[in-house]
Amino acid sequence: MRYIIIGAGAIGATVAAQLHLAGIPAVLIARGEHGAAIREHGLRYLRPGGERMVRVAVAEGAHEVELTAEDVLVLATKTQDTEDVLREWSWRPAGDSAAADLPIVSLQNGLENERAALRRFRTVFGAAVWQPATYLRPGEVSAEGAENPGVFWLGQYPAGRDPRLAAIAEDFRAAEFAVQIVSDLPRWKAGKLLGNLANAVDALYGPDKKVADELRAEALRVFNAAGMTAANLHEESEIDISVARPVPVADHARVGSSTRQSLVRGTGSVEGDFLNGEIVLLGRLHGVPTPLNEAVQHRLGLAAERKEAPGSANIDELPAIVPPVLITAGELARQLESAEPPVLLDVRWALGDPDGHRHFLDGHLPGAVYVDLDTELAAPPVPAEGRHPLPDPDALQAAARRWGIRAGSRVVAYDNTGNLAAARAWWLLRWAGVADVRLLDGGLAAWGDRPSETGFGRTPEPGDVVVKPGAMPVLTMDEAGSFPGTLLDARAGERYRGEQEPVDPRAGHIPGAVSAPTAENLAADGRFLAPEELAARFEALGAADGQVGVYCGSGVTAAHEVAALAVAGIDAALYPGSWSQWSNHPERPAATGAKP
Repeated sequence: MRYIIIGAGAIGATVAAQLHLAGIPAVLIARGEHGAAIREHGLRYLRPGGERMVRVAVAEGAHEVELTAEDVLVLATKTQDTEDVLREWSWRPAGDSAAADLPIVSLQNGLENERAALRRFRTVFGAAVWQPATYLRPGEVSAEGAENPGVFWLGQYPAGRDPRLAAIAEDFRAAEFAVQIVSDLPRWKAGKLLGNLANAVDALYGPDKKVADELRAEALRVFNAAGMTAANLHEESEIDISVARPVPVADHARVGSSTRQSLVRGTGSVEGDFLNGEIVLLGRLHGVPTPLNEAVQHRLGLAAERKEAPGSANIDELPAIVPPVLITAGELARQLESAEPPVLLDVRWALGDPDGHRHFLDGHLPGAVYVDLDTELAAPPVPAEGRHPLPDPDALQAAARRWGIRAGSRVVAYDNTGNLAAARAWWLLRWAGVADVRLLDGGLAAWGDRPSETGFGRTPEPGDVVVKPGAMPVLTMDEAGSFPGTLLDARAGERYRGEQEPVDPRAGHIPGAVSAPTAENLAADGRFLAPEELAARFEALGAADGQVGVYCGSGVTAAHEVAALAVAGIDAALYPGSWSQWSNHPERPAATGAKP
């Protein structure tokens, strides 16, 4: 087979060079100065082990290539150029047949290329591509992959196993690419797209993990609504991706992603419409909002049009990426009717009331799942650790999957006590890395006379969420005892002062802590006070500046205080062991009275 590589940028030129060096016939379609330089001098091809002048065959376009029935077309242009390429090549003669009868292989980002090719070509292959490479200047390309220049997860689109697929894979392997044949190509392409969503962020602002994570979270919500799944390239690959890790090449610093390279070159054309824009499109088709991907797509388009340099945009122009803490009953009702409704958790629990599940059976919000605070949101009590220690991450992950939480799910928790219990689920899931978790402001009472359910309710389809602890700050007992900022005690005032202690072995409070009863965060109707009122309250308590920590009796209502602080725009750390742990250690001092 002979390979016609259409597109001589970093990816296409690398593929053409590697095939040529392996003795496999290849023709590189290269236009303009780049094509002229390669035609006259060869391709200056840089690898970690040195450089070569590669005399690969070059053509300017389809009019210079006489196709045969043994040819394979390889798409290596940017996705925004795919339609023009397909139009140019698909109806040309190829021996006794037409080009549309030849196999075509897409080595491009996004989800659109293979679908577009299938309109004209009978046999379409594609690959999720992991290939660090850089276009340097006309006639010069560097491929920075360490042992291999790239990794291809190669398959037929949308499915199938045409015998030519194995032959193409073998040729790519002979050209030193690491290749895995996959039977579900769209899933692998979706997985690669999740990684590519950060390309625009890196190009516009520089690396930002928080923004990148939220872009992916939006995409996962969209995929869920669309019935799509995405492969985890790192966990599912049979190939160790590190074989293509980027390493220095000669004196050339790696520019970065293909999107960043496009801004550097000032071409005025970027592929953001088919990366972040693909998520926006799917979101609009399936009724899922994607505000951050939409903002990034729009800003990248402006940067390309204005020929702005990479890193020159201001990241503060993006919408807030931390989801709100609260959701109103009206908004929740609308979301429950959407194509991707949130996972709804009923967390009815109160100190001294063991009948939370019975209350759930008597009536709950439609589709809600009951969550037992004592057994699912906490590990078994141990005096030295407290009454509600943090659960084992594996146990929490298993519970969250039982509740139906998937990667990218929106979650809403509620109870019938102003969210004093539900806030534990809110905080714990946020701590575990679930990005979009909210509290139904006002709890069950705010739902009013909207439809409800009784009985056990539905059994949710198991989720696939992966718990990643550490996304919310915590304090150890030692850190709480020597906290350098403002430490808030969220219990009732009489317990803080040591006038009564109904459950723990000693009365009083941690020396230096300030009394801040959680109940004072709520209005009479059980809703949170307005943000400005909460901000004024915490400012009066000395918690507006510097570090803030919170504890309570056993780490439950303290989570509510952390939520109230978040509504006021203040970050706070939680001491999970709280007074139930502290008071079980006789060597720890206890203060009494109204003063810290």
